[in-house]
Amino acid sequence: MGGALARGLAQGTIIRREDICVSNPGEGKLKALREDFPEIRVTTDNRACINGADIIVLAVKPWKLDDVAGEILPAMDERQTVCSMVGGVGIELLKEKFAPLTLPLYYLIPNTAIARRESMTFMASANSTAQMDALLLSVFRELGDAMLVEERLMNAGMVLASCGIANALRYVRAATQGGVQLGFRAAEAQHIVAQTLRGAASLLEAEGAHAEAEIDRVTTPGGLTIRGLNAMEQAGFTNAVIQGLLAAMPR
Repeated sequence: MGGALARGLAQGTIIRREDICVSNPGEGKLKALREDFPEIRVTTDNRACINGADIIVLAVKPWKLDDVAGEILPAMDERQTVCSMVGGVGIELLKEKFAPLTLPLYYLIPNTAIARRESMTFMASANSTAQMDALLLSVFRELGDAMLVEERLMNAGMVLASCGIANALRYVRAATQGGVQLGFRAAEAQHIVAQTLRGAASLLEAEGAHAEAEIDRVTTPGGLTIRGLNAMEQAGFTNAVIQGLLAAMPR
């Protein structure tokens, strides 16, 4: 996810590539990133990377957070902002990791589409300012879209948008299989389904749009679409989606 974020930022306009520094223990991922974006600075030294940084993004596995926070904390000051993409680590725990400093803290949940600047990113914050909120929202909206929410909604956002990527792709796979049964080659069917989803998403971007209203536009009485929709409902489509979302919520 850290590499995906770096690639997304490097394609944006708000942060210059020369101002991005990426640290990683191994050289392999850094080499690949440098080949794609030579202007980005890369290093295996976390403390060197955060030196002079305004915003520090943590993109590590949860069990590595203690080591990374302990390593960089002595080199940090309260002018810096910490953004954590560490799954399951909320604001209060971040405060503990970076005490005694009182830093602006952000808990972020993007999804993997951030590398293509199409993420849906959720943000919760503490010790922040309206100006910093606005800046980070603008940065992540350039990478798709972003919402600043109460921390209690972060897990729900993760299920809808991060797990949601897999849910949407599972639909693509199922529809592609159906397309093959209807007579298309698999690659053709997947292309058709992907373009159809892009079209459906674009309809929802209109002001005041509602999914059910758009469905009504293509369901004529006794027509093919309503027959197909009813068959999917009889097979449990809506209930399966809702139950899948509820099952994915952290307990």
